[in-house]
Amino acid sequence: MKRLALFALVFLALVVTGCGGSTSTASLGSDDVAVVGSNQISKDQFREALGRAETYYKSAKRPFPKPGTAEYEQVKSQAVTFLIQRVELRQEAEKLGVDLSDKKVDQKLEELKKQLGGEAAYERELKRTGLTHEQGREEALVAIAVDGLYKEVTGDVKVTKDEVRSYYDAHKTQYQQPESREVRHILVEKKPLADQIYAQLKSGANFAALAKKYSKDPGSAATGGKLSVSKGQTVPQFDKKTFELKKGELSQPVKTQYGYHIIQSLSDVKPASKTPLAKVEGSIKQQLEKQQKDEVMNKWFADMKKSYCDGKIKYQVGYQPTADPCATVTGTTTTNK
Repeated sequence: MKRLALFALVFLALVVTGCGGSTSTASLGSDDVAVVGSNQISKDQFREALGRAETYYKSAKRPFPKPGTAEYEQVKSQAVTFLIQRVELRQEAEKLGVDLSDKKVDQKLEELKKQLGGEAAYERELKRTGLTHEQGREEALVAIAVDGLYKEVTGDVKVTKDEVRSYYDAHKTQYQQPESREVRHILVEKKPLADQIYAQLKSGANFAALAKKYSKDPGSAATGGKLSVSKGQTVPQFDKKTFELKKGELSQPVKTQYGYHIIQSLSDVKPASKTPLAKVEGSIKQQLEKQQKDEVMNKWFADMKKSYCDGKIKYQVGYQPTADPCATVTGTTTTNK
């Protein structure tokens, strides 16, 4: 991780709606943009979020939208949704018993500093992103909440040996290596030149020198025409001739859609082989676990969207997102209170 947790969480602001945890119980004051359950989101927090967005625009060398424009309203909506999202992440983490203590935050900050390259690198990153030390701690806290939620929600996911075997059997071609061999070739556009080069090679000319001088194949000309070829991976005419040749044999010009090739085999044909399940079992299991955990997490998020869109959030007038996130999951809208 080369960036602070803020940037690792951007995707969550897009995936999960900004609809609050338990039934909204906090009063919506004039200095708030929204309340989520018993938590208020202040206008100061909103301005900080906009400031971060402006820092991002500057780093991307893009002008920050002017107030009143459609693009500004979009950024404003995203900022509100992002702030609500952060409250929800913390609330949900607390519900599931995730440790959000100062000790954990300190440990997370030390991890971030180490990943960034030390204390000085961390200070530079804070400056680059426009974050204060306190905001840096808040980002670490949210990162802990996200990590903890993922572990709690997906903790029961287990991949069985039968599932690994089924995946392996259904994707056998991924674990099979076709016949292969080492060759070198020279590609030219016209047959007369190809015939001339073939004659020179038969007379003992240096293959690598001629390849560097004449070959139009950008992938091999600089290396004297050398290629490692797997059966079935090149155009049919080239493939057929490549695997017909005896070791060291030179072909006459072979016509393909690219021109004319003079091919020389450099090795025996390496037989086809298959990677046994035992060698890839661990990587398959890891892949399947990731897929299944993501599915569980996505369902959890979807269920959370529905349960949170029932009068559990209050927006200040002028701060409700332009595209109400609750409308997409319940068919209803939240209102300003």
